[in-house]
Amino acid sequence: MAHDTGLFSGRPSELIGRQVAGYRIEREIGRGGMAVVYRARDLRLERTVALKLLAPELARNDTFRLRFTHESRAAAAIDHPHIVPVFEAGETDGILYIAMRYVEGSDLRHLLDRRGPLAPAAVLRIAAQIASALDAAHEHGLVHRDVKPGNILVARGTDSDHPEHAYLTDFGLTKKSLSLTGFTSVGQFVGTLDYVAPEQIAGRPVDGRCDVYGLACVVYECLTGRPPFRRDDDMALLWAHQYDQPPPPTELRPDLPPESDAVLTKALAKNPEDRHPSCRAFTTALRNTTTEAPPPEHPPTEVDLHLPNTAARPEQPPRWAAPVFRDGG
Repeated sequence: MAHDTGLFSGRPSELIGRQVAGYRIEREIGRGGMAVVYRARDLRLERTVALKLLAPELARNDTFRLRFTHESRAAAAIDHPHIVPVFEAGETDGILYIAMRYVEGSDLRHLLDRRGPLAPAAVLRIAAQIASALDAAHEHGLVHRDVKPGNILVARGTDSDHPEHAYLTDFGLTKKSLSLTGFTSVGQFVGTLDYVAPEQIAGRPVDGRCDVYGLACVVYECLTGRPPFRRDDDMALLWAHQYDQPPPPTELRPDLPPESDAVLTKALAKNPEDRHPSCRAFTTALRNTTTEAPPPEHPPTEVDLHLPNTAARPEQPPRWAAPVFRDGG
C-alpha cells in the first residue's frame, strides 16, 4: 500500500477490497479527524475484525510512534469482558493500525438518539459494566479520557438476567500521545465537550477520577435525556464544566430516587478529590439509591443490531463508537 492512501481524502472506497497488514478491507464503519475504521477480514485467522487506520502524519512523529506502541501493548494486555479486545497493533507502509474485535450491537449514542432516556434499571446495568472496565484499565495505568455514549457499545446479553452486554471501546491509545507530541496545542485537550472533566479543560494532570466524571455525565444523560450542561457555544460549555452546577436529575426526571441527586453531584464534583474514588464506587452508590427491583413495565434495553450505514450518510459524521459496531448491510 502506498504512503498516500487517500484515507482522509474523502474517497474511502479506494481501499475497499485492498489488503492492509494481512487484513482485507470490506467497508468503512467510522471516521474521525485522525483515523478511519473499517470492517475487515483477518486473512490469517479467517475472522472479521475492526481495523483502525491512523492518519499518516502520526506515523511520521517518532515520539508518537513510541507512545502508540507502548499504549497499544498496555491496552492489549487487559483481559476484561467489557473492554473490546485489541488483537494487534503495528505499522505497515507508513500507516499505524489497530485490529480489534468486531462486536455486533449498537452504540449507546444511537440508543439515546432513538429512544431517549433509558429505564433506570438498564442504566444501572450498563453503567456497572462500563465502570468495571474503566477501573480495570486504571489498575493497568490507563485512563480513557473520552468516556461518552459513542464509545460504549451495547450488544445482546446472555439471558433475561443479563439482557445487555456493554463494551468500552476507543481506548486512549492515541489521546495522551497526541497531547504530548504537538498534535494538540497548549491549553487544548483531547475529549468530547459534553463529557470532559474540568481538570482536562484546565490542562491539569488526570487520573482515573477524570473517567468517573465522564461516566457520571453519560449516566446523567441516560437518565434524563440530556447531558449535565447545555450551552449556546463551546466556550460557555467549557466554563460550565469548570464552574457551574448541573440541574439535579430529579428536576428533569421526577421518578428518580431523590438520593440519586447527591450521588451524581458527588461524581460531577469540580475537584477530583471530592468525587467517588473509583467508577465502581460511583455506580454502587447509585445502585444503593434504589430499594427494589424495577417493575415489569421497564423492559430491558432493546439493542438494534441493524444500524444504518454511517458511511452512506456523509452529512452525519460517524461517531467514535464506530470502531466496533455493526451498522447494517
